[in-house]
Amino acid sequence: MPIAYLDEYRDRALAERLVAQIRKVQTRPWVLMEMCGGQTHSIVKHGLDQMLEAALPHTLELVHGPGCPVCVTSLEMIDKAHAIAQRPEVIFCSFGDMLRVPGSRGDLFRLQAQGADIRVVYTPLDCLKLARQYPAKQIVFFAIGFETTAPANAMLVYRAHAEKLDNVSVLVSHVLVPPAIANILQSPANRVQGFLGPGHVCAIMGYREYEPIASRFQVPIVVSGFEPLDILQGALMTVRQLEAGKHTVENQYARILNRDGNPAARQLVYSVFETCDKKWRGVGAIPKSGYKLRWEYRDHDAERRFQVAEIDTLESDLCISGQILKGIKKPHHCPAFGTACTPLHPLGATMVSAEGACAAYYAYGRHLQPSMTGAGGPGRGPHTPQPGPPAT
Repeated sequence: MPIAYLDEYRDRALAERLVAQIRKVQTRPWVLMEMCGGQTHSIVKHGLDQMLEAALPHTLELVHGPGCPVCVTSLEMIDKAHAIAQRPEVIFCSFGDMLRVPGSRGDLFRLQAQGADIRVVYTPLDCLKLARQYPAKQIVFFAIGFETTAPANAMLVYRAHAEKLDNVSVLVSHVLVPPAIANILQSPANRVQGFLGPGHVCAIMGYREYEPIASRFQVPIVVSGFEPLDILQGALMTVRQLEAGKHTVENQYARILNRDGNPAARQLVYSVFETCDKKWRGVGAIPKSGYKLRWEYRDHDAERRFQVAEIDTLESDLCISGQILKGIKKPHHCPAFGTACTPLHPLGATMVSAEGACAAYYAYGRHLQPSMTGAGGPGRGPHTPQPGPPAT
């Protein structure tokens, strides 16, 4: 059975009308950054960036931000996951797209092949079933993601604590979008003049947090959906603000979210987690940009339980994912892209994740051909599916 109300958001004629409106409004070049990996894949899959480039007299460049939670999970945290997963008493649980993310010395698939008990789960609450089934084992869940996945991960901790399941813990690597936007804007190398905000994150948290950022840095932020027409309309709304010298937060994704998000989900998140400084892979440490467990849930903290506070890391010298995540470069600028670095043999997380920019460019043939089929039709190129559901 076809999905209702999907084709309408991929209509090429409507896409061309939106591009024509951008052409009518735009009088100078602009650089926009999308803040979600799902948006990145839609842009590349449907050739929206190339469609804009071909149709507009002035450049409207779409650069890719740190919107993939798998990609920005720090190398140190990946290595901590490996250290815990190798322990004989541990059943290590994760979403599937984390298994091939390279750490300093390989990935979780390698450890699994060597005998580590590593399992793909489809919801964090699957860990509760494993904890009851294997009471002598330590069940550890790799809790990564932006604000989108935080409620489900918070529910795992809340339930484990309430049920006194002492053999459940989480390795927390949650990161937050608003501090990342502020970090990009504060960089001397910043080129970004407007943002397409993350629709799914804002469906949980709302978009009040983005309003002070727009005001302080005088940049427009348009929270957008993920289909081609969503992104093009979001781009049009952003360009209109830039041309008018405005800098407010607008909601393109009104059919899904509102300013306040989901209050019940936010309350659950805030009851289990508190903000902390966090390292982002390829970006560095950003103050107050992540979550950690509150003190009352400390017994479910895997870092504390397994004492993996200090880890020596080793990043690939060839990988430029940090510059890609900051919008400074694009995947095809990397000399290793498509050669030394592929989805089967990735050097960095941006080539592994289902939401990574490098994986998108590779999957839709950007390293093989100069042009795409445009909005309404996917490009051609090898597609490497990822095991299990992606973190968001």
